[in-house]
Amino acid sequence: MDNRAEVREFLTSRRAKITPERAGLPSGSRRRVPGLRRSEVAALADLSVEYYAKLERGNLAGASPAVLEAVARALMLDDAERAHLLRLAQAADGSDALARPRRRSARQWTPHRSLQWTLDAVTTGPAFVRNGRMDLLAANPLARALYSDVHATAGNQANLARFNFLDPASRRFYPEWDQAADIAVAILRTEAGRNPHDRDLHDLVGELSTRSDEFRTRWGAHNVRHHGTGTKRFHHTAVGELILAYEGLEMAAEPGLTLTIYTAEPGSPSDEGLRLLASWAATQEARAITRRTVRTTSPDGE
Repeated sequence: MDNRAEVREFLTSRRAKITPERAGLPSGSRRRVPGLRRSEVAALADLSVEYYAKLERGNLAGASPAVLEAVARALMLDDAERAHLLRLAQAADGSDALARPRRRSARQWTPHRSLQWTLDAVTTGPAFVRNGRMDLLAANPLARALYSDVHATAGNQANLARFNFLDPASRRFYPEWDQAADIAVAILRTEAGRNPHDRDLHDLVGELSTRSDEFRTRWGAHNVRHHGTGTKRFHHTAVGELILAYEGLEMAAEPGLTLTIYTAEPGSPSDEGLRLLASWAATQEARAITRRTVRTTSPDGE
């Protein structure tokens, strides 16, 4: 990612979201830009207009923590946006060597067996681990069953963002598709700030930008978020609608990875739906075992 462009577009987009009334300033009648003017942000941050303009042109290198905090306060950034600004500033202070895009190791990440045991111990709700690019890396049986549509198309590569924007099945799977799309892009944008030189992320964003107008528009909004807790609606072909609460936990031992657990309100239709999903998953697994057994014991398989 081009750090200067990222900084410029992020600060400009945040400034455009704040009305003068929200900032406690007179609105006036001859305002030609959405949101605040640069001079107003500079005044709110107690900076010179020239210095703030330099920051908004993308030059965060050397900006002190006090200046960044003042800008965050003036732009009314939330915790996720504040963290994103700090990461952009850290990237701006990096060396040329650090700025070169790098690709992750070709060796595929695999969960430690104790992590898989932990996931499998969660038996009443889907539990899975993903990275910041939204690749599904490890899951318990209920999560594999919940995301069966994601795995059904090889082209999705077990990636939730690719499924969301490139697979027509996602429109059925996510009844509130726009919300799911907004969250997916905000997670990717947050990862771009946390790990701006990940070549795999560059490739994914490039692919989605080229193939999806919906993604490209959202990517340009520069929204970020901490994916912590909330509620999502799903429609699974085998069990119908599920309304599930989730908790996303950052894994301290594996920076950049998130453990997510879904659950349903006890006694609710979705609670019964998860039990049906578990039964469906067991049936699918039994059929798969039978097919493998037939193949290995048939004359052609000898």
